[in-house]
Amino acid sequence: MDPSILAVLIGALVVAMIVLLYLAFSKGADEAVSDRLDTLVKGNLRKESSADMLLKQAIQESDKQSLLDRITPEMLNLTKWFEQADANIKPSALFGISLGLAVFGAALSIWLVNLYILPVGAIVFFALPWMWLYMKRANRLKKFAAQLPDAMELVARALRAGHSLASGIHCVAEEMPAPISREFSRVYDEQNLGIALEDALKGMCDRVPNLDLRFFVTSVAIQRQTGGDLAEILERIGHIIRERFKILGQVQALTAEGRLSGIVLIAMPIGLFLMMLWMKPDYISLLWTDDMGKKMSIGAIILVLIGAYAIKKIIDIKV
Repeated sequence: MDPSILAVLIGALVVAMIVLLYLAFSKGADEAVSDRLDTLVKGNLRKESSADMLLKQAIQESDKQSLLDRITPEMLNLTKWFEQADANIKPSALFGISLGLAVFGAALSIWLVNLYILPVGAIVFFALPWMWLYMKRANRLKKFAAQLPDAMELVARALRAGHSLASGIHCVAEEMPAPISREFSRVYDEQNLGIALEDALKGMCDRVPNLDLRFFVTSVAIQRQTGGDLAEILERIGHIIRERFKILGQVQALTAEGRLSGIVLIAMPIGLFLMMLWMKPDYISLLWTDDMGKKMSIGAIILVLIGAYAIKKIIDIKV
């Protein structure tokens, strides 16, 4: 590729990414209205940052079905994924950034290696923002699960002190850090606006896919219908969650060798392929130019996927 054309292409990509980032993180015109509503609803709760306001605006626009929601499967709700990840960026903006990175990866592949590696570079760079979203969502859900036992015990202590369940939820929203404080704060705001507490808790379960949280919501629904000591139930749930985390830590320690072996076995053929592609591309080009090489490449990819799935099934122990 001509160096001048490559320079112009990279410059256009940089300008496009700057424009997309500006559109993604620019403040909307409804922020003042949101501030006034939060003042009326939240009262003395902690004021949300501008990033939280942007997240609310992105979530509130879910009523307008975007192009991404139309082309993606119904089981994969991108709006819910962004909400669970607490990503302060719109899905359309992230998709635009992914396209820009894909073009950049394709140009970089042509410049550094050759034309044959163009699809690999484009796919890898396109997947980077979505990998970031996946990891951010997983870390947030993991942090929520770790905070849940403390929240259960805090609600239980509030109930034993004579407070109502709504007051206990308010205590969690006030005293505990994010992300659990934001979810419980939203539940408290919804029940203040007239939504039934059970419905607000079910909405939190829909936003946060956590089995222990479903136990909490189910116990609250049963207690409000039949009665009982809810504080004792919440303390037992918190104790069970802590014991499960303890067992999970032991399982992680026992399966560390298997996980490391899986990483090495999967990364080794990929690393060798990239090294040979860099050192002697003519030698390894037989894998996609020769008929036998194509069959060997497809067979190798299938075997690597089967091996990764088998190792995952061995080390993935449900607790």
